[in-house]
Amino acid sequence: MARLLIAASGTGGHLFPALAVAEARPADWDCQWLGVPDRLETSLVPERYPLHTISVGGLQGRGLRKLVQLLRLLGSAVTVRRLIRRQRIDVVFSTGGYIAAPAILAARWCGKQVVLHESNAIPGRVTRLLGRFCSRVAVGLPQATERLETARPIVTGTPVRREFLSAHPLPDWVPPGEGPLLLVMGGSQGAVGLNRMVRPLLPGLLEAGCRVVHLTGPVDPERGRLRHPLLAERDFSDAIPALLQHADLAVSRAGAGSLSELAVCGTPAILVPFPQAADRHQDANAAAAAALGAAVIVWQHAAEASALEQALRHLLASRLPAWAGREGHRATAASAQSDQDPLERMRQGMAELAVRDADQRLADLLADLVEAVA
Repeated sequence: MARLLIAASGTGGHLFPALAVAEARPADWDCQWLGVPDRLETSLVPERYPLHTISVGGLQGRGLRKLVQLLRLLGSAVTVRRLIRRQRIDVVFSTGGYIAAPAILAARWCGKQVVLHESNAIPGRVTRLLGRFCSRVAVGLPQATERLETARPIVTGTPVRREFLSAHPLPDWVPPGEGPLLLVMGGSQGAVGLNRMVRPLLPGLLEAGCRVVHLTGPVDPERGRLRHPLLAERDFSDAIPALLQHADLAVSRAGAGSLSELAVCGTPAILVPFPQAADRHQDANAAAAAALGAAVIVWQHAAEASALEQALRHLLASRLPAWAGREGHRATAASAQSDQDPLERMRQGMAELAVRDADQRLADLLADLVEAVA
């Protein structure tokens, strides 16, 4: 029996792919988890796997502050080294972020195999700095390989939870009707900037018969002010697989996890990259989807600007011609020529982007490394 240590912490973008790999591992493998106190993993992981926590942060700032952070990182690596030896770990897997650094250093210190998964098109700082010390670096998008020449990257896709791979009915709180279903989501914490772009457009969409599910996040101050029978506002939902499977169109941030979920569900999307994302990696993620015709990119803008409105009018023109106006006439003519509306073409692009067995690819990679040193 092999023993696996997973180092994944913080956001759903790091945790959910790691959980998917844990579920796909060989049935006789033991799995331990490395996380950080007071982060999302403390509520998701303990009911599934033993959770060990360390305090770790990034190497930011200069001078004495950076030196202190470096010493803390080395101290965390010592702690993880003890854990690896105590639990007799054979292989370490991480989905990146700050916790990957002590996990990688400790694994190499102990002479253990380590696999790092990078989901974004632009690899993060830890991947760029420490990828060369890993046994293998796996990437979710082919574009990332261009920036990891020394790390021998392999393209596996980014795993999604198994719920996304099977069909689900819509929950009963979704507005019923014949109109198209628009899903607006900003990630697990919501996106106030994205919400402000969408809200001025909702009255017109709703009056034209569009059904809207708006996942606002927990801190949006405007939630609840607009009421309409075709609008469902929630701060979060655990029914995202069903919502994506049934949505005609999504408006979403461009995190790698969200992009993978959109892809496996075949959901056309308007992607609004988070402008403060590190290294503008969401811009590159969105560009990877747009290059396949799977998505349209709209940059975040003030509520009174019209870029998002124009994109929605064009994409929904054949399904909401009264709201789309002139776009509706142009879209009808274009559809008659091409016999296919833009949303169907985007679904095909999402299908091309999707990797439905990324979890198994990574589990097989881990198993191969363990077998190679057995």
